[in-house]
Amino acid sequence: MDRVEKRKKAYRWGHYAEFIAALWLMAKGYQIVARRYGARGGEIDLVIRRGSVVAFVEVKARRDFDQALEAIDEIKSRRLGKAIEDWLWRHDPPVEQSFRGDAVIIVPWRLPRHIEDAFALPLD
Repeated sequence: MDRVEKRKKAYRWGHYAEFIAALWLMAKGYQIVARRYGARGGEIDLVIRRGSVVAFVEVKARRDFDQALEAIDEIKSRRLGKAIEDWLWRHDPPVEQSFRGDAVIIVPWRLPRHIEDAFALPLD
């Protein structure tokens, strides 16, 4: 398989993982507010809400759990932070809402794993 085919396969796998994560979160009672929100050099895979909590979700699909967690590194967090700041600026959420950075880990032959507060948000 050449490089282009590998990239296409990874892209499709990423879309599938985001779809599975969205279904999993909806089953847990979350509402999907946005999917694939991109801005200023970053992208938020999912923005979800339940009650007064809004969470910005990074979906990672890897061969094992540890690899997926390691993929949310400082560089990735910084890119996420830019997109989150943009989302907050554009949507002007109510003051009573609280925010967090979550992750959903997708590993073959395992149930998805939702990790609340997986990464810090760029909030004051």
